[in-house]
Amino acid sequence: MAADSLLLLVGCGKMGQALLGGWLAGGVIDAGRVIVIEPAEVTLPAGVRRVAGVAELAPDLAPNVVVLAVKPQAMDDVLPPYVQFAGPDTVFLSIAAGKPVGYFERLLGPSAAIVRAMPNTPAAVGRGVTVLCANRHVSPGMRDFCATLLLAVGAVDWVEDESLMDAVTAVSGSGPAYVFLLAEALAQAGVAAGLPAALAAKLARLTVAGSGELLMQSDEAASTLRENVTSPGGTTAAALQVLMAEDGLTRLMTEAVAAATRRSRELAG
Repeated sequence: MAADSLLLLVGCGKMGQALLGGWLAGGVIDAGRVIVIEPAEVTLPAGVRRVAGVAELAPDLAPNVVVLAVKPQAMDDVLPPYVQFAGPDTVFLSIAAGKPVGYFERLLGPSAAIVRAMPNTPAAVGRGVTVLCANRHVSPGMRDFCATLLLAVGAVDWVEDESLMDAVTAVSGSGPAYVFLLAEALAQAGVAAGLPAALAAKLARLTVAGSGELLMQSDEAASTLRENVTSPGGTTAAALQVLMAEDGLTRLMTEAVAAATRRSRELAG
């Protein structure tokens, strides 16, 4: 599979647009080889064709990749017509949270090639991370191309045990919300300490963003970077005594990830 592959992008919301932008910017696929299936009017890059539904496609169309970027709750209604494309030369790449490989095999047939992916929203700025899991019908070429599609918007990793995808969803899929909450809480704490709201929000936003970039660029572990900021007996140490207490941030985060993991399993049925 290469840039001349024919790709159907089913759904073009925020994540679909982020993926499409990354593919075209990185030269992963040619714009003329992408067909977006999206009932709503959306602004698309030059050369990309949009149709409102699968019925508008040519009956002899043979896509190499069908990327399923619709919301999980809409999948039951959207997916059935795509069974016509299930075959040895087509791979279905789903980014729908909570929908396991078996779900797609039931609707598309047991021999369909399925890759389940869990990306996250920083893909919109090219800093996403995606974990993928494939069924046995996915060829090495299909596997490589699916990875290439997600590498266009960030880092990629694979798991062979699909049950791990629930924890992946809880850590990286939902994780951006935890970071945004941290920025909110830090700003609110700044206001409680006497800072003007606008200044507190700016300091919190830039501190979280800058710390994330430092973590990204550094070869050191997060624990080492934390220790580098912490002088014995200083202000940071005083704050960390609260955050690292037995009932502090680690316990709360562990409970939060466990709750998200349980919910992911429940949604998968």
